[in-house]
Amino acid sequence: MGAQKKGGGARVSEDAVEQSRQRLQAILLADSFATKFRPVTLERPKVLLPIVNVPMIDYTLAWLESAGIEEVFVFCCAHSMQVIEYLEKSEWYSHPNLLVRTIESHKSISAGDALRYMYEQQTETSQIQGDFVLVSGDTVSNMPLADLIKEHRERKKKDEKAIMTMVIKQSKSSPLTHQSRLGTDQLFIAVDPLTKQLLHYEEDKVDHPSGSVCLEKSLLDTNPSVLVCNDMQDCYIDICSPEVLSLFEDNFDYQHLRRHFVKGVLVDDIMGYKIFTHEIHSSYAGRIDNFRSYDTVSKDIIQRWTYPYVPDINFSGNRPLKLGRQGIYRASDVVQSRSADVGASTVIGYGTKIGNGDKISNSVIGNGCSIGSNVVIEGSYIWNNVTIEDGCEIRNAIVCDGVKIRAGAVLQPGVVLSFNVVVGRDFVVPAYSKVSLLQQPTTEDSDEELEYADSSSGTADHLSGLNLQMESKASELGPDGAGYIWEACEGAHDEEWKHSVAPIPKDKLFEITQAIDDDDTDDESVVPTSGELKSDADSINTDVNDPNDDYYYFEKEVEGTVLRAVEENIKVDLVTLEINGLRLSYNMESADCAGATFYSMIKLAVDTPHNSASELYKNAASIITKWKELLGFYVKKIDEQIEVIMKFEEMCQESPKELGPLFTQILHLLYDKDVLQEDAVLRWSEEKAGADEADKVYLKQCDTFIQWLKEASEEEDEDDEDEEEDD
Repeated sequence: MGAQKKGGGARVSEDAVEQSRQRLQAILLADSFATKFRPVTLERPKVLLPIVNVPMIDYTLAWLESAGIEEVFVFCCAHSMQVIEYLEKSEWYSHPNLLVRTIESHKSISAGDALRYMYEQQTETSQIQGDFVLVSGDTVSNMPLADLIKEHRERKKKDEKAIMTMVIKQSKSSPLTHQSRLGTDQLFIAVDPLTKQLLHYEEDKVDHPSGSVCLEKSLLDTNPSVLVCNDMQDCYIDICSPEVLSLFEDNFDYQHLRRHFVKGVLVDDIMGYKIFTHEIHSSYAGRIDNFRSYDTVSKDIIQRWTYPYVPDINFSGNRPLKLGRQGIYRASDVVQSRSADVGASTVIGYGTKIGNGDKISNSVIGNGCSIGSNVVIEGSYIWNNVTIEDGCEIRNAIVCDGVKIRAGAVLQPGVVLSFNVVVGRDFVVPAYSKVSLLQQPTTEDSDEELEYADSSSGTADHLSGLNLQMESKASELGPDGAGYIWEACEGAHDEEWKHSVAPIPKDKLFEITQAIDDDDTDDESVVPTSGELKSDADSINTDVNDPNDDYYYFEKEVEGTVLRAVEENIKVDLVTLEINGLRLSYNMESADCAGATFYSMIKLAVDTPHNSASELYKNAASIITKWKELLGFYVKKIDEQIEVIMKFEEMCQESPKELGPLFTQILHLLYDKDVLQEDAVLRWSEEKAGADEADKVYLKQCDTFIQWLKEASEEEDEDDEDEEEDD
């Protein structure tokens, strides 16, 4: 790793030589210091939980290795022996390009304690040689790190107070749930638009009006311009200088990395340390913080946003699966009945058997599972060695290793079954239930406290510190079941749906969407999604064609939903429910739903085999006729109908030879099927009349149709006048 020299006589600075000799290092926190994945994490550490059949920590290590990191210190606390034993048996301990070291502590109850312990170790061993990457073991990313580390080091050369660079990514949050698509709290940040220095950091805990943020006047006095954003996601990927560890040692009240450390640095004007931000665009980064983000990141992996960390590629010693049509990943030895129906976006692991008449869609099935006959599994995550008997229904649930679900049982949306639970015959597990063989603790630790005082064995039999008991014969899941249904914490009943793998419930969805539709007024006191105070010139530009823009992701997910609905003939109200869930997750308007739904229909028509324009039109007419009720749900207003016309015009511009000639025919079809009203078509034509000639191609094409609509409208007006005169 010697420094490169330019022109034989050039000299390289001692600092550059020293930096070139430094190992690229990372600290990986293998403990979340939180309780959001209980009761599952009482028995297994979060970093070893599978996401699309691969332990979370493997995604993090594979990414760090490919990004050029040479040495990783894995900090273990809760279930430390399980983590250490797993790593020792994995390929990571013998990897030629990555040195993995484990550091164990049983006294750390927060990320701050972990970094203080690292500092104590540092003073004795000097293991951390320079700048390092700080991540948690539940991070999935494919972003490059070399340029970012170089950027951080160059900045540090010029400003010794620049001790940290945080990675952020654009991601709109829901205005009502105050959460991103990962289920994390809405984030407000303020940065210097030129230097990207972080000036303000605040997570929305819904203790102030949605969309509003208060900034210190001194912040505006000392910075000529400030860019305020509430459409950013904190990726929890940090490039740190060694001073970060010493700051934790000096400040014992620093526990949480963001709420305490980052905020502490920002308000400390004595030391003058600075934190900077780095926004990623074309890369993926997501942290699995709760069950909602577990679901979101799983779908992103299946849809290949995380490439090359996808099921059909070996990236951590995992056995790759075969990718088939419709995004179905299947192991080579899966035994599947011919009458079973495996739908799109589904993963099926090794040694799994699927019985007669089963219907599985949008789900992940682990290794060694046995699924009986006539079982329905939708939007769920079935881990390893699970037995599901005949006639069961599982929707939007998580089922851990070794669970047995007896015949006729039903798991309602949002259910989490921890390890080895047995659901009794015909038993219905209520929505959002968390079930474990372990009784619920009498007192719930706070999110920042240690989940589990680890023992030498690292198993669930030593949970006395949490006042848990194990009674194998007792059960709340029927006479032939085994397990306890945990009660939701006080005040948390209405919040369970926010952090669940299940779509938003129908009643809650109606309540929220009604509130959105009723709120059409703009509050001038509310900060826009992103904007620079004192200047409008540099506000963030969002391009719907940018693959990183939320609309792009939203449109792709709607497309998958519509495709699945057509293939499986799903009822319109269920499809609407799923699209509305996506609408809230991505903070979209009804017009966005209209455009994305119509786009999905036309794309399906194009993808359906055809040999001529007339056959393509027949494809489109068939789909629109059958699914006009779905489209009609989102085009109740004229503006929403205009959005459909504009979306179709955009598609014709992208495929002028294939779709262009059909613009007028399909527009006429939409009118005939009562999807579009004449007012919408006429308003669109009026708006296009003032456009450049190049943008009026399709307006001219449908000139005859528009003229006919105008004449029909005039005739109606005359008839109305005649009727009034007769009266």
